[in-house]
Amino acid sequence: MTKKPIAWVVDSTAYVSDILAAHPDVHIVPLTIHFGQEQYADGLELTSDQLYDRIRNADEFPKTSQPAAGEFAKLYEKISENYEAILAIHVSSKLSGTLSSSKSGAEIAEVKMECVDSLALSSGITKLVERGLVLQERGLNLHEITDKLQSEVTNFRNYILIGNLNQLYKGGRMSGVQFFLGNLLQVKPIIHINELGELKALDKVRSQKKALNYLVEKVVDAYEKDGVRSIDLMQGNVLSQAEELKNLIQAKAPNLEVRIGEISSVLAVHAGEGTLAVLWHVPAVD
Repeated sequence: MTKKPIAWVVDSTAYVSDILAAHPDVHIVPLTIHFGQEQYADGLELTSDQLYDRIRNADEFPKTSQPAAGEFAKLYEKISENYEAILAIHVSSKLSGTLSSSKSGAEIAEVKMECVDSLALSSGITKLVERGLVLQERGLNLHEITDKLQSEVTNFRNYILIGNLNQLYKGGRMSGVQFFLGNLLQVKPIIHINELGELKALDKVRSQKKALNYLVEKVVDAYEKDGVRSIDLMQGNVLSQAEELKNLIQAKAPNLEVRIGEISSVLAVHAGEGTLAVLWHVPAVD
């Protein structure tokens, strides 16, 4: 049997776009979400509604963990039966140990694999896979695609509007006083993943309206100055707000493609319900 050239592997922090969901060569490895002694495979054992219900009613802050190296090894052994090589693109190594676990799994399975540290999560990973699939169609080989994608990870831009201060407070990222004043003053924290792949506080905006306008300005600026023509708008159980934000953006950038999707469960756990994020890659020069 002739083997296919490349199997694409991502973890469940990635946004599963229609392209990824329909592609036979894309494989998704779930992270685990822990609620006390209970644990669930991300994206497989909890629906979005169930996840947010559990987050709202959890007595203790939920945790997430990466797949074990052994889980990756089992997957890679199975994949290697039908593919010559594996290209894995994972959540930023500064946010999770998933990349390291994936590499260890490949060593255990003794398979040919290349890894890309996305320095991102959510649709930042998705865009790299979609870009890689295009490069593969153009005839680039495994190493050429890997080098190209790794050189483009710093083109990632993102602005994440935290939807619920409760999660920051429960997770120990905000003191009781900060939590009280934040709610009282309607403070809307905005965070981002920087070019080193680290999650950092970026700004604080008063009121939801000003926060939405902040995101609009960032997107329009990229549209006008960087030639960005498509972005992803990820939402945490607030589809109507995402639609509103999309309309505000396209009123100022009518030719911009805006794809709406759900934030990953891992981001939902830490950022909370109501989160909105705009994400894109600055166009690469081919």
